[in-house]
Amino acid sequence: MFDRFKKEEGGEMTEERMKDDYSQAKSGGSSNESVGEIGIVELIDKRAKLEEAIDYVGLMIKNLKEKRTVLEKDIEEESVDIKNLKEKLEKVSQYIEEENRGIKELANKRKQVENEADEVSSLINSLRDRLSGIDKIIDNEGVRVKKIKESKESLES
Repeated sequence: MFDRFKKEEGGEMTEERMKDDYSQAKSGGSSNESVGEIGIVELIDKRAKLEEAIDYVGLMIKNLKEKRTVLEKDIEEESVDIKNLKEKLEKVSQYIEEENRGIKELANKRKQVENEADEVSSLINSLRDRLSGIDKIIDNEGVRVKKIKESKESLES
């Protein structure tokens, strides 16, 4: 009795076929009248609408899955970009730290050189003072020798 409502050759029952069956059910025949009276045609219509709704929901789910996949891909790309930026920033931070250490080392070396320069300057001043003292002694001795010579010459004359 329900063989005519089965799917035809792997496809779904067409709307035209359902309408034909519905019109036959209304128009006549004892079996057709019983089909129309128990509401099979309406049930088939509801099933067809439900199948359409299910297909639509399936399409919506497919679209949502595609959108989620795109979002996941975008998020992963952003994550990779952020990780790369973080690595670059860490390298920049390391470079800054190295430069700061280098600057401190240079400042310490400069300070050492300044201290050595101050020591050399002190040594030079000390040696200059000593040389001045020696020069005065030599000058004084020269003056004495000159006086001795002059007094000797004056005695001899």
